[in-house]
Amino acid sequence: MAEVKLLDQAQAPVETRYYAWHWHHQSATIAYDLRGEGPPILLLPALSSISTRVELNTVAATLAQHYEVVTLDWPGFGESDRPAWRTRPAIYHALLKDFVQDIVPGLAGLVAAGHSTGYALALATDGSTIPQLRAIALMAPTWRGPLPTAMGNHRWAYSLLRWLVWCPVVGQALYALNAHPTFLRWMMSRHVYSDAAHITPELMQAKHQTTQTKGARFASAAFVTGGLDPVQQRTDWLDLMQVVTVPKLVIVGQQSPPKSKAEMEMLSAMAGVKSAMAPGSLGLGEEYSEEALAILLPFLARHLAD
Repeated sequence: MAEVKLLDQAQAPVETRYYAWHWHHQSATIAYDLRGEGPPILLLPALSSISTRVELNTVAATLAQHYEVVTLDWPGFGESDRPAWRTRPAIYHALLKDFVQDIVPGLAGLVAAGHSTGYALALATDGSTIPQLRAIALMAPTWRGPLPTAMGNHRWAYSLLRWLVWCPVVGQALYALNAHPTFLRWMMSRHVYSDAAHITPELMQAKHQTTQTKGARFASAAFVTGGLDPVQQRTDWLDLMQVVTVPKLVIVGQQSPPKSKAEMEMLSAMAGVKSAMAPGSLGLGEEYSEEALAILLPFLARHLAD
């Protein structure tokens, strides 16, 4: 296993840029960070109420010692615009395709976390958009939002709940419950972080703050209710993985919730997939970045070498 040398983020030049994206007569500004030089890699943070590109800073800073690394905030999350759209997968598929074509046209590597992995896989099947792609790595991959995973495939009920959260007044009140610090800490300790000691007051403050940005409830409600699921059934997810022809890596979080872990292990068992186990849960790329990098670096070095 390759030695992992973590880079002091203060020494890594980071340039924050903003991509003006237009789609169906609507527009949104997408925030992204650019680091390093070399074969370009795109890092995709997880989709969740508390996720932003910041959670991948350690991974990005270390990879930037060898590669050009781009990390974005999805629409509706982080520093990107949070418009009051009827947020749905088509928007995210379109954004990702346009972003790569306009910002990272020579994309060589994809690293995706959590719920973003389905979008990464769909992009990886599009050879016309990324003909130079050489490898894809998935960290704690998932394809179903929290409610469909926990309570089953009751899509009509989740659609109703999503609509309620998007409504004024009632929706704001419902979202306030979901974004309350007590609930956020419970959710993080149960699903995202495997060691509650790592959930520091500073981390909680940052996570809570991102949920309080104007318009945060729209994409958050879509994610929680399954409205951002890149596919509707497991077989479609497995089919995407099978169609991808470049080298594939799956990193499974050892302490992931049982249902999510079972899905990860299904991907790992597929022919042609390299898999590895790392400590952590759905947020292993943030909580156990060193361990994730110890797996990522040799894989990328092998397949992205010039």
